[in-house]
Amino acid sequence: MLKKNDIGPQAYRDAMAKFAGHVQIVTTNGPGGLRGATVTASCSVSDTPPVVLVCLNRENPKNDVFLANGNFALNTLGARHQPLAAAISGQTGLPTMAERFKAGEWDTIATGAPTLTDAMAVFDCELIDTKDIATHRVLFGRVTGLRIGDNLEPLMYYDRNYTVL
Repeated sequence: MLKKNDIGPQAYRDAMAKFAGHVQIVTTNGPGGLRGATVTASCSVSDTPPVVLVCLNRENPKNDVFLANGNFALNTLGARHQPLAAAISGQTGLPTMAERFKAGEWDTIATGAPTLTDAMAVFDCELIDTKDIATHRVLFGRVTGLRIGDNLEPLMYYDRNYTVL
């Protein structure tokens, strides 16, 4: 039997904490500047053509740079990347994005978005569409560059903590 109740923001966040997600860093660079964000809300949309999506908080004006640049790279993390995930997210207290990026080794593939050289997988994307829903913006990217790295233990986020499978 389904139970109806008042679903407040905290109850929703508590329930979503039980949803395990693979940790990725989404990056961009271009005329709007350098930006990275640690995310778990991303997935494949299509393989023909290859398209991925990622969800970002649109209430953070710093995320508007993804629109200004028109590109993003989705960098799939392994367990060894936990310090980088924390640095990019701001958990380590590094004040600038440039300082946060120094925690990893980066290059570019096709769009100019930073790509993590030792990521499990990298999807370098041209931004092709966006959709604003509630507090978030969904970015859709056509994959224009791809790199498959080593088979590592995937870095996961579950119950508000980093973990591995």
